[in-house]
Amino acid sequence: MSSITTATKSTGGGRGKGKGSKSVSRSEKAGLQFPVGRIARFLKKGRYAQRVGSGSPVYLSAVLEYLAAEVLELAGNAARDNKRNRIIPRHIQLAVRNDEELSKLLGAVTIANGGVMPNIHQNLLPKKAAGGKAEIGSVSQEF
Repeated sequence: MSSITTATKSTGGGRGKGKGSKSVSRSEKAGLQFPVGRIARFLKKGRYAQRVGSGSPVYLSAVLEYLAAEVLELAGNAARDNKRNRIIPRHIQLAVRNDEELSKLLGAVTIANGGVMPNIHQNLLPKKAAGGKAEIGSVSQEF
């Protein structure tokens, strides 16, 4: 029983950091891959507001990480559909334009070397042979 209580106590004396404590980044605390500290610095240097709250760079990092993961997942699927191992700008273009919400978000964005969506206007397609059914009908009329 006494070994459990000694394991939970800190040796730092209660105040401040202990001597052997390792610093933990804000990204690690939030469970994110995107850098919270760097985004906080950009928010401060950009002078978007006089003051920047402590939660805003964490929230912005989470949103950017989610959007990046979403685009990369869809672009990876597009690359796999084209039997490629690498994502190229064309795959990103196909991923973004085929997704309704991402297409709305990035509607005015031009992706360099992305190409265009494959589309043939209906008027340019060859007309279906209307005589095909008429010929079948005319044969039955001969009898």
